[in-house]
Amino acid sequence: MVKTKVCSFCGEKIEPGTGKMFVKTDGTTFQFCTNKCKKNMLKLKRLPRRVRWTKKYEPKR
Repeated sequence: MVKTKVCSFCGEKIEPGTGKMFVKTDGTTFQFCTNKCKKNMLKLKRLPRRVRWTKKYEPKR
Protein backbone atom coordinates (compact mmCIF):
# COMPACT_ATOMS: atom_id res chain seq x y z
CA MET A 1 0.00 0.00 0.00
CA VAL A 2 1.24 3.48 -0.88
CA LYS A 3 1.73 5.88 2.03
CA THR A 4 0.65 9.49 2.00
CA LYS A 5 3.43 11.96 2.72
CA VAL A 6 3.41 15.31 4.51
CA CYS A 7 4.60 18.56 2.95
CA SER A 8 7.88 19.76 4.48
CA PHE A 9 6.69 23.38 4.46
CA CYS A 10 2.96 23.65 5.08
CA GLY A 11 2.20 20.29 6.72
CA GLU A 12 -0.59 19.27 4.31
CA LYS A 13 -0.98 15.64 3.22
CA ILE A 14 0.36 14.78 -0.25
CA GLU A 15 -1.61 12.27 -2.29
CA PRO A 16 0.37 9.46 -3.95
CA GLY A 17 1.54 10.43 -7.43
CA THR A 18 1.47 14.17 -6.78
CA GLY A 19 3.84 16.74 -5.35
CA LYS A 20 7.56 17.30 -5.74
CA MET A 21 10.60 15.85 -4.00
CA PHE A 22 13.76 17.94 -3.55
CA VAL A 23 17.01 16.24 -2.55
CA LYS A 24 19.94 18.28 -1.22
CA THR A 25 23.57 17.28 -1.89
CA ASP A 26 23.96 16.05 1.69
CA GLY A 27 21.12 13.56 1.17
CA THR A 28 18.28 15.27 3.04
CA THR A 29 14.94 15.15 1.24
CA PHE A 30 12.04 17.58 1.23
CA GLN A 31 8.51 16.77 0.07
CA PHE A 32 6.40 19.62 -1.31
CA CYS A 33 2.71 19.59 -2.19
CA THR A 34 2.85 22.63 -4.52
CA ASN A 35 5.35 24.89 -6.22
CA LYS A 36 4.19 27.63 -3.82
CA CYS A 37 5.57 25.67 -0.86
CA LYS A 38 8.82 24.88 -2.67
CA LYS A 39 9.47 28.53 -3.55
CA ASN A 40 8.65 29.77 -0.05
CA MET A 41 11.08 27.36 1.58
CA LEU A 42 13.98 27.18 -0.87
CA LYS A 43 13.98 30.44 -2.83
CA LEU A 44 12.46 32.88 -0.34
CA LYS A 45 13.87 31.04 2.72
CA ARG A 46 10.77 31.56 4.84
CA LEU A 47 10.07 29.71 8.06
CA PRO A 48 6.77 27.77 8.09
CA ARG A 49 5.95 28.89 11.64
CA ARG A 50 5.89 32.54 10.49
CA VAL A 51 3.60 32.05 7.46
CA ARG A 52 -0.10 32.23 8.33
CA TRP A 53 -1.48 29.78 5.76
CA THR A 54 0.63 26.83 6.98
CA LYS A 55 -0.44 24.31 9.60
CA LYS A 56 2.84 24.91 11.41
CA TYR A 57 2.00 28.60 12.03
CA GLU A 58 2.57 29.85 15.58
CA PRO A 59 1.05 33.26 16.36
CA LYS A 60 3.22 35.75 18.20
CA ARG A 61 2.53 36.08 21.92
